[in-house]
This record gives sequence, C-alpha cells and structure tokens, in this order.
Amino acid sequence: MPQKPLSSPRCVALVGPYLAGKTTLLESILAATEAIPRKGTIKDGNTVGDFSPAARSRKMSVELNVASTSFMGEKWTFIDCPGSIEFSHEARTALMVADAAVVVCEPTVERAMTLAPLLKFLDDRQIPHLLFLNKLDAVEIRIRDALAALQAVSARPLVLRQVPIRDDGETVTGYVDLISERAYHYKPGRASDLVPMPQSMAERQKEARQGLLEKLADFDDKLLEQLLEDTVPSKEDIYSHLARNLASDRIVPVLLGAAEKDAGVRRLLKSLRHDVPDPAATLQRLGLASNGGPLAQVFKTQHAAHTGKLSLVRVWSGPIADGATLSDGNTAVKLAGVMRLVGANSTKQARAESGDVAGLMKLDGISTGATLSSRGDVAAAKEAANPGSWPVAPKPLFALAVATEKRGDDVKLSGALQRLCEEDPSLSIEHNHDTNELLLWGQGEMHLTVALERLRTSYHLPVTGHAPQVPYKETIRKGIQQHARHKRQSGGHGQFADVKVEIRPLARGSGFKFEEKIVGGAVPRNFIPAVEEGIRDYLKRGPLGFQVVDVQAVLFDGQYHDVDSSDQAFMTAGALAMREGMPKCDPVLLEPICKVAITIPTDFTSRVQRLVQTRRGHILGYDAKSGWAGWDEVSAMLPQSEMHDLIIELRSATQGVGTFDWNFDHLAELTGKPAEKIVAKMRPQEEKAKAAS
Repeated sequence: MPQKPLSSPRCVALVGPYLAGKTTLLESILAATEAIPRKGTIKDGNTVGDFSPAARSRKMSVELNVASTSFMGEKWTFIDCPGSIEFSHEARTALMVADAAVVVCEPTVERAMTLAPLLKFLDDRQIPHLLFLNKLDAVEIRIRDALAALQAVSARPLVLRQVPIRDDGETVTGYVDLISERAYHYKPGRASDLVPMPQSMAERQKEARQGLLEKLADFDDKLLEQLLEDTVPSKEDIYSHLARNLASDRIVPVLLGAAEKDAGVRRLLKSLRHDVPDPAATLQRLGLASNGGPLAQVFKTQHAAHTGKLSLVRVWSGPIADGATLSDGNTAVKLAGVMRLVGANSTKQARAESGDVAGLMKLDGISTGATLSSRGDVAAAKEAANPGSWPVAPKPLFALAVATEKRGDDVKLSGALQRLCEEDPSLSIEHNHDTNELLLWGQGEMHLTVALERLRTSYHLPVTGHAPQVPYKETIRKGIQQHARHKRQSGGHGQFADVKVEIRPLARGSGFKFEEKIVGGAVPRNFIPAVEEGIRDYLKRGPLGFQVVDVQAVLFDGQYHDVDSSDQAFMTAGALAMREGMPKCDPVLLEPICKVAITIPTDFTSRVQRLVQTRRGHILGYDAKSGWAGWDEVSAMLPQSEMHDLIIELRSATQGVGTFDWNFDHLAELTGKPAEKIVAKMRPQEEKAKAAS
C-alpha cells in the first residue's frame, strides 16, 4: 500500500445488525491502537462500548458509544452504533457526521436481508462504506455464497479485497490480499504474519483479483483498456482507484476478519487510513460551507445527573475552544467545557480541532442536528446544505401508558420524559385526552423498556408501563324523543327544570350537534346553553361507558319556574334526558380503525397478508414499494386494538426488517361477543367513576 500524507482527524461509524460484533470490533481496534491496556469482553461486561447498565445487563448496544484513538500518527474517532432496528435512529444520526462507515456483518446467507434498510440509507445519502465480514472463525460458509446474498441487498457493487486461507479446508487461518497479492496468517492479539502464498490458493486468488479489477474498470475507461489489452495495472493505481471509488460511494470494498480474535483488524485499520476521505470531502458531500471560522454539527444529546447536558459534535472547522460562544442562528450559548470521549471516560481538554468528535457541555437550547457557528452566520451554511438532509425521526410504532409509582412525581416525570425525548428523538410523548393516559411512544418493546429503566436509574423515578387503552367510542342507531324533569324542594328556593329533547343519530364522523326549536318561551333563552352543557357533559360517558359521537340533540319543548329554575337545574335536566333516553336509542360500540402501510421484502408479502387477516384486518392491496427493489408495500385497514404489538410480530415474521406507517382512518361498529367483552371490562371503571362523583 503506497505511503499517504497525514490526514486531519477522521471519523468512522461502526454499524450493522444486532449481534454482528461491532462492540467487539471497537474493543479490538482500541487494543490494537494501544488506546486501552487490555481488551474487555461483552461476556465480562468490561468493554469501552456498552458501558451503560442497560447495555451491559442485556449484552447489547442501546445507545451510541464514542471512542477516540490514533493509528500510524493519525487521529481517529470510532462511533459504535446500536444494531437493533429499534435504535436505528441513533445509528443514522451518527452516520451523518461520519467520513465513512464500516458495516459489520456475519458471512451468512440467512441474515443478509437484515442489512437492506441500512445499506439503502447509506446509498441514498452517498455515505462511503465498506463491509467487514466478521466471525469468520465461527462459520464454514463459502465467502462467495455470502457475497452473493449480500450483493442482492446492496445497490452498489461489492468488491472483495481478500480471500480466506483455510488450512484444513474449513478453518480460516489467514487471508490473501488481492491487491498486494500477499498472504498473511492470523495471530491473536498481534499483527498477522506474512507467509508464502499457498499453492492451493493460486487459482482462486487469480480469479478473485480479476473480479476486483473488472469491477473497478466499470468506473474507469483507462483501466478497462488495460484489462482488454491484458496489461497488468500497477498496485499503486489499483489502490488509487479503490480509494477514489469508495469516496464517491460507487463501490463497497469487502474485508474479512474475526474481531474477537483480532483477526483482520489491523488490515482494516490500514485500509481505512488509506481509503477513507478526509473531513473536507465529507463537508463537501454534505453541502456545508465553512468560512474559516468554527463550524460544528450536533449529532447526539445526552443528559447526566451531575454534569448536565452534553452535546456530541463533529467539528468541521476549528478550533473550538473552551469558553467560546456558539450559535445555531437562533440561540447563542457559551461553552462550559470541551470533552474528549473514550466510552464512559471523558477528559476535559482546552479545545477541539477540525475533524474531531468532542463533547460540548451545557449547550442549553441547542438540539440534535443543529449546525453551530461562532459568528452567527450558520444560516448561510444551512442554505448551502441539502434541504431536509438531517434524518427525520421515524414515526412511533409502539406505546406504553406510563405513570409514576409515587404520588407527587408527575411534574418530575414530565421533565424527565422531555429530556429523554431530547436525547432520543425517536421517542415521543402524547397525552391521550380520550383515555386520560400519558403515552410514551417508541420503536418497539425493547426501546421503551430501556427508556423506562433510564427513568428509574438516571432520574430516580419509579414508573409503571402498560398497554394503552383503546379509545373506543359509542353511538346510536335510532332516534327517540325524551322528556325529563328535574325537581327538588328542600326549603327556600328549590330546583326546577323540564325539557323535551329529540335524540337523533348522525352520519359517521359528524361528531355532536345541538339544536334548539323552542317556541313561545317554553324554555327561556338564557337557560338553553345550560341544557346544551348538561347534554355535552353526559356524552363524555354514554350507556356503554364510552364517549358518545355522531349524535344530534334537539331541544324542542320544556317548562320553567320563575323562582326555582336556574342554569344548574336545566343543566341537570339536559343530562337526565340523555341518561334516560340514550339506552333506548340502540347504542352500539365504535372501534377506531387505522389505515396501515406495511413495508416488507417481497419474500414475506404473503406471510404478512396472513398476519393482517388474523388480526381482523382488511387487505386493500399491495404493490412494489417505490425506490425499494425487491420490497412490497401492503395496504390494509386494521383495528387499533390489534396494533399494540403488531410491530413485534411483524419483525418476528420478517427477520426484523418489516415496518409500517399508520394513521387513524375511521370509526366502525363493533358488535357481538367482542363488543360485549369490551363493555363488560369497562363497567367496573364506570361504577368506580360514579361512586367517586
């Protein structure tokens, strides 16, 4: 590999599916670069990555982990990203500030599909990336079979950089570098040994090298001419072609290794050093323009009990010094500190240079995704950037109704939830006025379980979480006329109000309408609003126990008393008319129906259609998903009561990659035993509410 001048500090995101070995790879990188004295393991819970209690208890990443190191005289920052699809927004924000990504995956045909959404994101954003086929020591699959499966989910051509050496025909003990044409033998914890090229590898190496050159020639006419003329290009030219095409996201180099045994890690580092573009190229790719002053972008926000808010930033133009004032164009804040990050350990430093990833303390009012400048001219930088380029948080798919275990903690809970949502924008909060529940929305069961655990451990807030209530409604099928009289005498002024109300059903979606047709002053005009108020108050909980909708009430007659009539009396009479009349109107339960668009690989379409039907859903149709080769979008109507755990079953049926978008569509009648069960479940709550009133 040719010598290369020293580069500015560069940043690489480690991404890939759950259990691919990203955190183990980070640990091996830090050990190989002597950033840590000895390697930790996931099993022992002592890795630099996954340092939070939630991550260690689950032995999986649940948040970004940042570690800085140096290799061959150059500064590097590696961001270990969660692999679970439920935490994918964390990975996407990290990728936005990375110069390149290392996609860590297992060389298995079965799990190739799990990479599809990630690879599409990388290609859509033109983020340079390479594949690191990990755990070669634990599988016996042929690399060409794994590569074919991975190519099927990658829009960019995969370019194999190495072929494995198998001493006994099965166990991988080293590799042949296809550009340098050298063979290496793995040494745990040390650099690989250069060994003679095995005779058995000559033909395979020649075939694979020719494949590499042909793929590079697709992007260079001169190289194509050399191949057609059987001219062997120089190794320096091949390295240059590879680096240039990686930087422009035309190809995806593929390297091999086993991070747990340090196999292939140093070769990966050397490839990154030579091929990954510098921050200036990344800045240009993002469309951001630096005027020479400080420029940084926030990609993660954290809150700690003792240190307060910490904003993780990529410094595009520096230096950014402790005490400097930065602005996002709206809010100007003075830095309270600049931190260098290595997992859970952070050390204060005087400043951060161009290319660095750093933690900036107490940037109050600054949110994730903000572009910061010292001169307040960030607006110009934003205009130069691709509009809407920052990843939008995915729409929530799973909710829990949350409440504090201790009375009086409600205000504290509200503040803690706001901070959680600032840290993780894929979380959101909703107060459901129909059920009077506080809902925490997220991307799945694990996502919310971790969030609730953080409330307990970081904010000392014991909370409960359960499936939200479905906001059922009720309506009527026929109309009647109802007479109601409220009369009470207890000494002094009494209470008297007499009303006649016609109750009518309305078309679905009409809501509630009130009308009065009083003639001759049967009910004085000043009392009519009180009648409407009483009716509206009753409709909050109808005869089945739910809010009444799509009903009209017409006040057409009544009586009053000069002394005993009052607003309160007519309000009571209006409610009484509805209470006595509504059960006679053939009340019926209404359940909310949602329109759902389910996105899945084509291979799973029929399975997902059956899944929808088992949940009382109605298939509207399916079609190829625009912009997603090999994917379908299934449209359906689904009762909201069947959607709480839909994402769990959907992911289980689609190797974790299926997802959906949804919106409330309409209310539909629900009858028979399903309705009877729901009404019976509501009765104890209704009786409790009556007793309380």
